[in-house]
Amino acid sequence: MPRRAATALATAWLTLLTAAPLQAQGDLSALRERAEQGNATAQFNLARQYLTGTGVPLDAQEAVRWYRRAADQGHAGAQHSLGVRYDTGSAVAEDDVEAARWYRLAAEQGHWEAQFRLGRLYAEGAAAPDPAEAADPEAEAVRWYRLAAEQGHAEAQYGLGQMYFNGRGVAPDRAEAARWVERAAAQGHATAQVTLASMYETGSGVPADAALAFRWYRLAAIQGDAAAQVTLGYLYDAGNGVPEDDTEAVRWIRLAAEQGTAEGAFALGNMFMAGRGVARDPVEAIRWMRRAADQGFARAQFNLGIVYDTGTGVERSAADAAYWFERAAHQGETSAQQNLGVMYANGDGVPQDLVSAHMWLSLAAASSADAARAAALQGRDTVAAQLSAAQLAEAQERARSWLPVGESSSPAVRPNTGVPEG
Repeated sequence: MPRRAATALATAWLTLLTAAPLQAQGDLSALRERAEQGNATAQFNLARQYLTGTGVPLDAQEAVRWYRRAADQGHAGAQHSLGVRYDTGSAVAEDDVEAARWYRLAAEQGHWEAQFRLGRLYAEGAAAPDPAEAADPEAEAVRWYRLAAEQGHAEAQYGLGQMYFNGRGVAPDRAEAARWVERAAAQGHATAQVTLASMYETGSGVPADAALAFRWYRLAAIQGDAAAQVTLGYLYDAGNGVPEDDTEAVRWIRLAAEQGTAEGAFALGNMFMAGRGVARDPVEAIRWMRRAADQGFARAQFNLGIVYDTGTGVERSAADAAYWFERAAHQGETSAQQNLGVMYANGDGVPQDLVSAHMWLSLAAASSADAARAAALQGRDTVAAQLSAAQLAEAQERARSWLPVGESSSPAVRPNTGVPEG
């Protein structure tokens, strides 16, 4: 290109770059003028600019002021946006009643997002029905979900499917639930895809079809849904709906684990421990299992108890085994309860405590079957023979009043025995 032409082109670009902000400022001035003259669309658009900081300082409260002016004139988009502010407590005090009021005004004009959000408030019990209609809140949720769903709103379609599935606001109808969930899934709604996959897996509302279950799980997994990824891994591992392929199983499970999910880490730990799809590596298995256990995943905690009890990949430590068994036992993991009961009975890794041993073995027996139940009962009865009447009554009362508790309530104190960090 001749130098003169290049210079002319550069000058043209410079002119465009310097003129654009001036044009934008002119557009903003014109927009503000129309807004101040009472144009509802201009007021709505000006509010959006304050909300995003486009051409004006970011100012959520100023955005609310302009949204309100437009909403008071019946602008459906502004009414919806004002409802969102009250729904989320953004620049205004959170107020479900006000949120529902503004959503309803927009919803009655056919605004599908407002219809969905109003339905959600009713479904969550956060909004009362219109007194003039005296409707049941769940029936109102169904009504608004349906209006949005019929316009193609995927989240509303999924919500309506859930209402049919659980019989909330409508008679239970699994087939109708599947129809709405499938409409959402077909639009790429990942949670709907996972739900539909589960319905095909179990034959709930649709004929059982392992291949279709796999297909929907895979679509959700491709979108990054961690639950779908780990389930897809299980399907490859078992050859359920797809040819068995442990390498593919590990690939999908690892994707879930690397998102930080406890089940993904647990499943990946199991694959490394068994050497399925990867070379067997107990140290790597324990590293992933520990990630799941630290998140409170009871089965991973139980597995770590076994690891330390047997010395698989680590130096054997009865104290560490008891620690992990106890964390799992407090969450209701039956096998952990049985192992912990035996450890308390023998004073292995914990101080001997026959009352606690009896309690844990009783709990294990109550939730077990067949050989496991027989073993727990035998252990409990052996312990009972060593208790005084008062001790036996205490153990029985503790078992009767026991309830599973969350991780924060677990009384276990971790011993300092060099547990590998995740």
